[in-house]
Amino acid sequence: MVMHHGGCHCRRVRWRVQAPSSVVAWNCNCSVCSMRGIIQFVVPSEKFELLGDSKECLTTYTFGTHTAKHTFCKFCGITSFYVPRSFPDGVSISSRCVDPGTLTHVEIKHFDGRNWESSYEQEFAPRSQGAVSTELEETELKLSSFKVE
Repeated sequence: MVMHHGGCHCRRVRWRVQAPSSVVAWNCNCSVCSMRGIIQFVVPSEKFELLGDSKECLTTYTFGTHTAKHTFCKFCGITSFYVPRSFPDGVSISSRCVDPGTLTHVEIKHFDGRNWESSYEQEFAPRSQGAVSTELEETELKLSSFKVE
């Protein structure tokens, strides 16, 4: 596990997250992710920490089920992290917003977010049925087990 730092373009939003140096990130084609070009990996919320006055610079957008909390900087508009629909107790980190030097490898997988329910059932439901705490423990070792919105 490595301590990664990152944030938005104007650097008013800053955070740190504990995660492996090699991660599996998801390229989702849902309307929001595809428009933003976000490629993300998910961590348990206790591994994520907002720094300084970052919270003051954030605003949130929701749509559809309103489960995902799409946070972005009020000043530069960058979404460096958000709370995903798929794992509302976790944090989805934009791999492109991690400061250079600590991510050694990013394996990119594709998720069909335009067909979220069926994609979730096919890709993730068999592994998450009744095993949320097990999934959280496995996430610390391998961040590829969670889905995205």
